[in-house]
Amino acid sequence: MANEKILIVDDDINICELLRLYLEKEGFTTKIANDGVAAIDTFKSENPDLMLLDIMLPGLDGWQVCREIRKFSDKPIIMLTAKGETFDKVLGLELGADDYVTKPFDTKEIIARIKAVLRRSSNSGAPQEKAKEVKFDRLSINLENYEMKVNGVQVDTPPKELELIFHLASNPNRVFSRDQLLDEVWGFDYYGDSRTVDVHVKRLREKLEGVSDKWELKTVWGVGYKFETKD
Repeated sequence: MANEKILIVDDDINICELLRLYLEKEGFTTKIANDGVAAIDTFKSENPDLMLLDIMLPGLDGWQVCREIRKFSDKPIIMLTAKGETFDKVLGLELGADDYVTKPFDTKEIIARIKAVLRRSSNSGAPQEKAKEVKFDRLSINLENYEMKVNGVQVDTPPKELELIFHLASNPNRVFSRDQLLDEVWGFDYYGDSRTVDVHVKRLREKLEGVSDKWELKTVWGVGYKFETKD
């Protein structure tokens, strides 16, 4: 780790100080915000390498903060949730969060998650220096500027959705299991939560269904998914 900056966002001052203590012990620098508006302002002024974002915040909640941050930054976001409900996890991922940790959390786990997400973010940065784009009939996916276009029109696509469809479309007709996709697209362990992949595929299908008869985002029952092309 190269002294990365972590923005901690939580309205519980004790949790913030606990996280600060452990993160700085690991060599990170930290900034703290205690509400949603301050989180966005601090993010813009400090440009952190990663944000730990609590869901239940005064003012703007974590969902709203995540949505706003994703309008101008793809820096990693780890959501902190006290609920641990599937709905919360899925919603956060759909909004563009990179991971989630359920309270009460183990400090060793959260440090490991942070390092894994930062490692993934760092590793994915180098290849993006060269153009990364795949094109099919009525579809283009550009990983350099994070744009997906259908019939020439840009479609709003959260970062992880775009990375998923890019990965599948870059390997046409190859079948990937859910675990492979979690490892190769997310780059870290979701503890077997394959629903993460299913939700992202579902959202992509809503945007791509019926666009062309020359390709299809297809389920391979009992195995996983593939981007199938047809001659």
